[in-house]
Amino acid sequence: MLDLSTLGTFVAVVLGLFLIPGPAVLLVLTRTVHGGRKAGILTGLGVAAGDFIHTLGAAIGLSALLMTSALAFNAVKIVGAAYLVYLGVRALREKQASAHLPTVAPVSASKAFFQAIPAEVLNPKTALFFLAFLPQFVRPEHGSSFLQFTTLGLIFVGMSALYTTLIVLTIRPLGKLVKRLTWLSRWQNKIIGVLFISLGLRVATQTR
Repeated sequence: MLDLSTLGTFVAVVLGLFLIPGPAVLLVLTRTVHGGRKAGILTGLGVAAGDFIHTLGAAIGLSALLMTSALAFNAVKIVGAAYLVYLGVRALREKQASAHLPTVAPVSASKAFFQAIPAEVLNPKTALFFLAFLPQFVRPEHGSSFLQFTTLGLIFVGMSALYTTLIVLTIRPLGKLVKRLTWLSRWQNKIIGVLFISLGLRVATQTR
């Protein structure tokens, strides 16, 4: 099973990831603005459902790879570490961007949920992130790799659903707070960049 140190690191990195609003968060915000809180919450749950599908794909594929070839699995981890370093460097170099909400047609809350699932599933960047991210926290010597992949994925999905729900419920006071915390908008990319690079380097240098 996963140890507390690994789980703590995983949760910290995921929280850092959430600080940078991506397309999924912007979609949740848009649905909230146009359709209300119910539509926003269900959109966030749809995104989480899409992440769960990515979790299952990574768990089945990579755990099977581990059983087939430890060398191939280590190669995946190295590629993943390089990808995390790349994400970190890109975050450090990115300038602060204005988060414009995408234009979407108003739909019912139920349709918002079902439309969010394929939107997240078909996002190649999300798939690549899951394939590069989850293996960094799996320790074959700690038991079933499939169980570890699934546990990490479910934690990510739960945190994602909770995060988007909190955003929907606190969108107005949160918006005022973010405007006051100008230092956060200036430094958030730098913070995330350091987190990703540190994780990537740790993975690249660790021994089995």
